[in-house]
Amino acid sequence: MARFSTRAILAATRTPEVTQTPSAVPIYQSAAFSASDADELGAVLTGTQPGYAYSRIDNPTTAALGAAIADLEGAEAGLSFATGMAAIHAAILSTVKAGQTIVATQALYGTTRDLLVRVLGNLGIATVFVDPTDLAAVDAALAASGAPVLYVETISNPTIVVSDISALAAAAHRHSALLLVDNTFASPYACRPIEHGADLVMHSATKYLSGHADALAGVVVGRRELVDALRPILVDAGGALAPLAAYLVLRGLPTLSLRMERHSETATDLAAWLQGQDNVERVYYPGLPFDAGHAVARRQLDVFGGMLAFELRGGRDAGRAFLDAMRIAERTASLGAVRTITTHPPSTTHRQLDSAALAAAGIAPGLLRCSVGLEDVQDLREDFERGLDAARGAEGRPA
Repeated sequence: MARFSTRAILAATRTPEVTQTPSAVPIYQSAAFSASDADELGAVLTGTQPGYAYSRIDNPTTAALGAAIADLEGAEAGLSFATGMAAIHAAILSTVKAGQTIVATQALYGTTRDLLVRVLGNLGIATVFVDPTDLAAVDAALAASGAPVLYVETISNPTIVVSDISALAAAAHRHSALLLVDNTFASPYACRPIEHGADLVMHSATKYLSGHADALAGVVVGRRELVDALRPILVDAGGALAPLAAYLVLRGLPTLSLRMERHSETATDLAAWLQGQDNVERVYYPGLPFDAGHAVARRQLDVFGGMLAFELRGGRDAGRAFLDAMRIAERTASLGAVRTITTHPPSTTHRQLDSAALAAAGIAPGLLRCSVGLEDVQDLREDFERGLDAARGAEGRPA
């Protein structure tokens, strides 16, 4: 008989036999998986045989998440990552090489813009920014640059610009480029860019897919050969998703449709109410009939979503006063959770941009971005009224 320490190790790592199907995807919280023999281990590691060997390479729980999002998006395959930025980074690197150019939307998440300009720029990859609603400008940029990639967001961060995915896909493919779409703000419930011609779709699964602000995760979905090209970057750059985080996102998916319906309904109500307030200069929400993206949104989105933005008179001081006065909404830089979140993009999500870059992206000094949660709408109206009252008092105050 083996000695105590040996028996303790063997006893604690003996997996139970389960013949019934679990109601939830199990958390395979294991760094490694043992093979039956050396040949099987070699075959799994080289990809000639399905299976698992090391969780940085693949893990059953994280694989289940990638497959689930691919199913919801109508894609052939999906791959999970540690964060949304890891997913975006891998998607771009799998499609662009040093010396090439990316054409990207001018209205873009600040960290994505920093990735394009600073990180990839240092690797010899240039980026040309265009207005995604100006299809002639997009076409001209693709023609002049020879870019292999057009990168857009379904609904832009933070100015809520709705991209016409079908038209942009046609433009990209006309110039032999791939269309990469960040679908985080919409979620696959509101929009499925693959159905409109996109080639790769990315998500920060931290946001609506999880929905509970308790997990970091990212996903890329698309045609199988394109997704397969991402795996070496995932494996070698080490952007593997933790199994527990994958489980938490999977837990959120069954309620995605219910949450998105409520997010959208409340956001539509708040947006309509905000546009009637005297110190609100402008409201950005595709559900409003006068919004520039309304026609595209009606054609492309199943719901208008939970993200809105509004510009206060009084600039940064008014924005600061608004945020500080709120009692229900959280002041943080995330989105897509059950709780309403408000933020001031120039000083948070887009803090990397100087004044000129903010202006070029259409981000005014007094712009506030709101991720509308699942609270009662009347309570949110009262909370926003507190913020607006405080902003009125801050108008004209010296900086």
